[in-house]
Amino acid sequence: MLKRILLVSTSAHDMNGHPTGLWLEELAAPYNVFKKAKFDVDIVSIKGGRVPIDRVSISNGIPREFKHVASLLQNTKPISNVHFSDYDAVLFGGGHGAIVDFPGNPYVANLIVNMYNNNRIVAAVCHGVSSLVGVKNKDGSFFVAGKRITGYTNDEEKAVHLEKRVPFLLESKLKEEGALFYVAPNFTPHVVVDAHLITGQNPQSSMEIGKAIKRAVNKLSSF
Repeated sequence: MLKRILLVSTSAHDMNGHPTGLWLEELAAPYNVFKKAKFDVDIVSIKGGRVPIDRVSISNGIPREFKHVASLLQNTKPISNVHFSDYDAVLFGGGHGAIVDFPGNPYVANLIVNMYNNNRIVAAVCHGVSSLVGVKNKDGSFFVAGKRITGYTNDEEKAVHLEKRVPFLLESKLKEEGALFYVAPNFTPHVVVDAHLITGQNPQSSMEIGKAIKRAVNKLSSF
């Protein structure tokens, strides 16, 4: 049976006056992993339409291997069109735009809870992990409480001098909600797998999280 993966992007192009958007590699690298594995892949964004790409992520131009994904980002469907049962896994990409429009979005929260509770893979990388912020289980507890995760760290935020621009520090917020937050050295690949929840720390983790999701999806299908 064909495996189907959903990639979710921010639609935000501004963060407190700082130009932002999607960090292209964080969706493009996993996309290529999934297509090579013969998975079916869809890309949606919060609002639909054209996805803003953080210019810093393509400061040397769009890499050849990411050009196809970049073309798909010109016209996306909105996350409100998504039904969780159509997919085996979801990956929330990052870029600082994600921390602007992922937290508090009801479609994001419902997708996460429904996917996870139905034994599907929920994954997020870098600021895409902000999709988990504020999400609650049916009993009112925080979704991340007691779960092992990673994401863009406080030290990494300070290293790029954006700790004063972000709405909140992702590491601190997730710890407040009870997450067991694991940190690796700044800007090194780091992926944490906790059952059906897979998280990556930073852009350097993009390829590795794609591989981890591929393994997890193939494992699900073996049962």
